[in-house]
Amino acid sequence: MLGHCATAVGISPIPFYLLGGLAFGHGGLFPLGASEEFIEVGAEIGVVLLLLTLGLEYTAQELIDGLRRQAPTGALDLTLNALPGVAAAFLLGWEPLAALVLGGVTAISSSGIIAKVLADLGRIGNRETPVVLSVLVLEDLAMAVYLPILTALLAHQTLAQGSVTLLVALGALVFVLVLALRYGRQVSRLVHNPDADPNSEILLLRLMGLALLVAGAAQQVRVSAAVGAFLVGIAVSGPVAEGAREVLTPLRDLFAAVFFVFFGLQTEPAEIPGVFLPALLLALAGVATKVFTGWWAARKAGIGTMGRYRAGAALVARGEFSIVIAGLAVVAGIEPELGPFAACYVLIMAILGPVAARVVEPVVRRTTRRLRRKTVTSPSGG
Repeated sequence: MLGHCATAVGISPIPFYLLGGLAFGHGGLFPLGASEEFIEVGAEIGVVLLLLTLGLEYTAQELIDGLRRQAPTGALDLTLNALPGVAAAFLLGWEPLAALVLGGVTAISSSGIIAKVLADLGRIGNRETPVVLSVLVLEDLAMAVYLPILTALLAHQTLAQGSVTLLVALGALVFVLVLALRYGRQVSRLVHNPDADPNSEILLLRLMGLALLVAGAAQQVRVSAAVGAFLVGIAVSGPVAEGAREVLTPLRDLFAAVFFVFFGLQTEPAEIPGVFLPALLLALAGVATKVFTGWWAARKAGIGTMGRYRAGAALVARGEFSIVIAGLAVVAGIEPELGPFAACYVLIMAILGPVAARVVEPVVRRTTRRLRRKTVTSPSGG
C-alpha cells in the first residue's frame, strides 16, 4: 500500500517506507515488537543486495576511467556536501564521531532514487547524464574507503587496528579491480556460464550466496559487509552482470524496502519534531550544494545552461546510502538524536530530490524570461 501511494504521487517510495517504520516501531501508532528480529535480518540482507546491485552497474574499467576524468569534481562534491553535515553536528553539540557520520549522510547522493528519476523523466540519453553518473561512481568509490574507516571508529578500535582495517579494505578494493580488469570474463563465467546452464535460478543462488559469504567474511575482519558486497558486484561483468541485475532487482527491492522500514522502526517518532527544523535547514543547504556541484561538473564537461541545472537537480536526492551510514551509527549508539535527525533529513531530501528534478526546467526557463524582460525594460538596456 505504501509503495502504491508513492507511485500514485510520483515520488520515491523510500519516505513512505520510513514513515511505515515510524508508525509501527517503538513509540509509534501500532508497535509490532514480535517481528523485529526477522526484519533486522532482512534489513542486513537489504544492505548487501543494494551494494551488490550497485557494483553490478559498473565495470572496473568504468570506475577507473570515471576516477581519472572526474576526480576534481568528486573531491569538490564530497567536500562541499559533507561540510554542512559536519558543521550542523558541531552546532548541535555532538561529538566528532557523530559529526563524521552526519558528514557522510549529507555527502552521498542516492543512486537508486536518481536512477529511477532519470528513467522516469526520460533523461537517460541526455548529455548531462554521464556527468551525473560519474559523480555517483566517485561517491561510491569514496564510500568504499569511508565505510571501513567509519566501521573501525564505531567499533572503538585503536589506531593500529583501524589502520589494519583500512589497509585490508583498500587492499581488497585494489585486488578486485585488478582481478576484474585482467580476468573479468573468467570470474564472471565462474559465477555463471549461460551456455552451460541457462537457468537463471542457479545464477541467483550463486551470486547471492557469494555476496553473503564475502559480506560476512568482510564483517569478520572489521570491514563493512556493504563494501564486500560492492566488490563482488564490480568483479562480475558482461552478460553475466546483465542477467544478474535482472534476477536480483526484484529481490533487492523487497529487502531494501525491509531495510528502510527497519530504520524507521528503530526511530522514536516523538523525537522527530525536535529535530525537524535543523534537519530542514540542513536539507536546504544540501539542495544548494548539490545543485552547485552538478552545475559545475556539467559546465566543466561543456554542457549548456539547462543541462547544468538538470545535472545539479538530479544529484539532490539522498536515500539508501545516507540511511546505511546513519544505521551503523545508530546500532553503535553514539548519539541518541542521530537516528531521528537522519530519518527526518532523508525524508525531506528523498521528497525534494525527485521534485527538484521535475521542476528545474520550468523554474530555470521562467527565471531566465524574467531576467531578460528586466534587461530589456531597464534604462541601461537601451
